[in-house]
Amino acid sequence: MTNYRKTPEAIAKLTPEQYRVTQEGATERPGTGELLKNERPGIYVDIVSGEPLFASSAKYESGCGWPSFTKPIAPATINEVRDTSYGMTRTEVRSANGDSHLGHVFDDGPQDQGGLRYCINSAALRFIPREEMEAAGYGAWIDQVEDLR
Repeated sequence: MTNYRKTPEAIAKLTPEQYRVTQEGATERPGTGELLKNERPGIYVDIVSGEPLFASSAKYESGCGWPSFTKPIAPATINEVRDTSYGMTRTEVRSANGDSHLGHVFDDGPQDQGGLRYCINSAALRFIPREEMEAAGYGAWIDQVEDLR
C-alpha cells in the first residue's frame, strides 16, 4: 500500500495557484482550469499527496466552469467538511491523506448517477493517463477507467 501524504517537498513543488487552492482553500477562476476539458481516460490524483481521487469514467461536463465528477474513486479518499464561508453553507471536499482543498460537492449532479456533483479545482489535481497508470503505481484503479478511445 502506498503511503499518500503531504510532504514539505511536495508543497515546495506547487505553483502559486496550486498552493493557493490546495493549502489556502482558494478557488481557481471558472473556465480556466487545464483539466476542465480533458476527456482522456485515466485518473485524477491529489497534486500534493498523489492519492487517487477521481476516475475519468465519473467525469462529466456540468457547465459550472470546473471539472465535475459524480463520485470519488473510493469513498475513503475524500473528506467532506462543512464550509460556512462567504455567507453560504456548502460541503468542502478535501483529500483524505494530503488534506488538500479540492473543491465542493453539491446535490445537483446527474440523478441517474447518484445526484452529486463534485466540483473540483484543476489546480488541486494531477491527471494520470490510463496508458501510464500501471507504470505510475495506479494499476489497482484501471478497472474504474473506461477503455482507451
